[in-house]
Amino acid sequence: MFAVKILCVGFAIALWAIASHLGMLDPRLFPSPDEVGDATLSLLAKPNVRNELVTTLSTVFISLLISMPVGILTGALIASSNYWKEVMKPILFFPLSIPKSIFLPLFILAVGIGPIEKILFGVFSIVFLVIVFTISAIESIEPTHLRVARSYGASQIQTLWRVYIPSMLPTLLEGLRLSVIFAVTAVVLAEMYASRSGFGSLISAWGEGFQVLPLMASVVVISVCSIVTNEIIRWFEHRCSHWRA
Repeated sequence: MFAVKILCVGFAIALWAIASHLGMLDPRLFPSPDEVGDATLSLLAKPNVRNELVTTLSTVFISLLISMPVGILTGALIASSNYWKEVMKPILFFPLSIPKSIFLPLFILAVGIGPIEKILFGVFSIVFLVIVFTISAIESIEPTHLRVARSYGASQIQTLWRVYIPSMLPTLLEGLRLSVIFAVTAVVLAEMYASRSGFGSLISAWGEGFQVLPLMASVVVISVCSIVTNEIIRWFEHRCSHWRA
């Protein structure tokens, strides 16, 4: 499966290179792959660019660090009551069904422009997703497994460790994988919209200055970071998938 993904990416890059070589693409808008590759390497060689990238990734990590425990705890509390689960589900699906970008100006007005604004917007963008995945993870637990554990006299800690966590972990990892994508999107968007630091602010400046090469290179950098993180979590998710049975 991984080899097929690599082949698909390689095929797309080959088509891109052929189209560039034949003059089918305007080099001012779509530089050739080798030019973008050279621009990416030269971009990462600059200390200020690396620092801004670290700032963005740190903000994403902090947003996840806050959202995951808050979302899991809230989801567990909601799932523990059938009444509150039915009441809260429509409320939770409402923020998931609308673009979060429309709320970004409210965060800027409330806390100003700075790291707190980016972190809070990142948390807001993913915490509802974590809550919903936590509820789904708890609902996926087989009642038979709980009855067997209780019939053998398992304590609450043993039931949590032997039944709840193994059953919930694959779904929670899937939620984490999607949350990373949403968090990167939210933080970069916040930096592009209004920020004095971060990789998104550089992307915004390059876009406004019509600097196509560094703009394309920045897309490559963000894409590679997201894909690598996604595949690492997917690998852990695959390793834990046997616990669903």
